[in-house]
Amino acid sequence: MEVIIQPDEDAAARLVARIIAHHLRRNPALVLGLATGRTMTRVYHWLVRLHRDEGLDFSRCRTFNLDEFIGLPPEDPHSYRHFMNTHLFDLVNIDKARTHLPDGMAPDLEAECERYEKLIRTSGGIDLQLLGIGRSGHIGFNEPCSSLSSRTREKALCPTTLEQYAPQFGGDPHQVPRRAITMGVGTILESKRCLLLATGREKADILHRAVEGPVSAMVPASALQLHPRCTVIADEPAAEQLEMKEYYRWLFDNEPEWEPFRT
Repeated sequence: MEVIIQPDEDAAARLVARIIAHHLRRNPALVLGLATGRTMTRVYHWLVRLHRDEGLDFSRCRTFNLDEFIGLPPEDPHSYRHFMNTHLFDLVNIDKARTHLPDGMAPDLEAECERYEKLIRTSGGIDLQLLGIGRSGHIGFNEPCSSLSSRTREKALCPTTLEQYAPQFGGDPHQVPRRAITMGVGTILESKRCLLLATGREKADILHRAVEGPVSAMVPASALQLHPRCTVIADEPAAEQLEMKEYYRWLFDNEPEWEPFRT
């Protein structure tokens, strides 16, 4: 696992966008795993700017989102389909037929989860998976105690997650859907490369546990320590509890891979 520390939230999001753009330019048919939430809005802002100002081309890529709330239709402003359309898909030259999210309105949720897994496989697997980390340590909606080999499935959301998402639902955690479809930890770990973005002091403790603590189902994001190509990008507040901060800074300043991204 590599860790890159940036001065602030915007710098961290901009670096994530530049890394995604780098991979998309190298492989225009990239299969890109996407995430939602407040942390990601700045990433999508920068990707839209790269499309507008530098011609970043999304026309041949395919996308798979990590999760979707159960019981929200795509047009609901709280759905993740609506989020993705608003923040990215409607603003770049992507073919929406090549953008995929789980169907939270599917009459047979188990069949929908199996369909989603199969669609990822038949697309050749995910080349680059973008991730956030929840205050409970979740990636996707893989809450504490999730199996580290889990696949796409229906999942109940824990109280910490309901509180975290309450501001998006008028501040009332009781308005947050109680269940979601999520890619499993095992599904995520099969991505060829993972890119996790963490910002804000409220993520400092859980980021420390995920990056430098033991691998544990109690902190699902810690499973990323097992991934051969996982990069964590954090702003200074999110990184404040990391014990190896200075080593991570030295690696970013000296590894040849990161030279194009140091300016």
